[in-house]
Amino acid sequence: MTVIHLLPALEQGGVESVVVDLNRALVRRGVKSVVISRVGRLVVRIESDGGRHLALDLKSKNPLTALFRALALKKAIGRIVEEAGDDQVIVTVHSRVPAWLFVMARKFSRRVRELKWITYAHGANSVSRYSAVMTFGDLTVVPSRFLGEYLKKNYSLADERLRVVNPAVDGVRFDPERLDRAFIESKRREWGIGEGDRVLMTVGRISPVKGLEALIRDFISGKYEETRLVIVGGADNHHLDYLEKLEVMASAAKGRIVFAGAQAKIPECLSIADTVVSANTVKPESFGLSVVEAYAMNRKVIAKRFGGVGEIMSDVEKLTAAGYDYRSAVLELYGFDRLADRTLEVYNCDIGKKA
Repeated sequence: MTVIHLLPALEQGGVESVVVDLNRALVRRGVKSVVISRVGRLVVRIESDGGRHLALDLKSKNPLTALFRALALKKAIGRIVEEAGDDQVIVTVHSRVPAWLFVMARKFSRRVRELKWITYAHGANSVSRYSAVMTFGDLTVVPSRFLGEYLKKNYSLADERLRVVNPAVDGVRFDPERLDRAFIESKRREWGIGEGDRVLMTVGRISPVKGLEALIRDFISGKYEETRLVIVGGADNHHLDYLEKLEVMASAAKGRIVFAGAQAKIPECLSIADTVVSANTVKPESFGLSVVEAYAMNRKVIAKRFGGVGEIMSDVEKLTAAGYDYRSAVLELYGFDRLADRTLEVYNCDIGKKA
């Protein structure tokens, strides 16, 4: 089997993390994995895990260049199909712009049109014709029961075309016993964290939906005394003004709030935290990978119980009540073997048959 993954870019974020993990899980099972996107810092992860990356602009929303990019995508997929020989080739699409470009590419090539394609809906986007493209695939994969119900309600997506595949956490990478101690110490010094300091941490891309304004206000008001807040994650270009606004707010905390930016070694960062918070209280997360990663490092999590995050916390608590710790619970529920098994089950199923 050869699997082609289409996404806008490989910089940071939940979608990118899911594709990186899918690539790793599939390669481990002997599947050829090809990722097509704009370049980004996570390309090295794709290639070091045994996958292949092709650079193509699947991110721009400029309608004037859409046709040319769709033709380039058609050509790239055609080459991969030729190289695959007798392999089964499956296309997976992970965002709306790549999905529309693929829909266009299919119009220009019977070979591309005949390929099995699967849309991965990663979020509860606003209901529109533009967003509906994430239900156009032969199958639609969602990361949580919450998002599946959302798509069924708003797009009349039939059960037989819907599959739930939870993202996974890599238990080898997220292992408290296998950490870069020198990196941890350097970050503690860089962030001004002393021996007795308690650390509250958020992890994820900085955007208005993440609830960081409310969290910073709570922090400044004294809700978290004798604590430092570390915000791990960068902002896209169109959210740089928002990041600047947060930094101005945080100045009132007199150095107790640290904007750490995007970090390559998330397990090491999480190990510094006493508690990890998911501050979003407005728009439900479709899954909540940062919550799973925090649990994998045996960290306490604070979050509103709704959407995919609510499902994760409930499922983990059922196992902790039975004697599991956080880490063993999430590895049981969201380990790489389960991701690989479920993914290959979906890829190999007959379209139209219930899983």
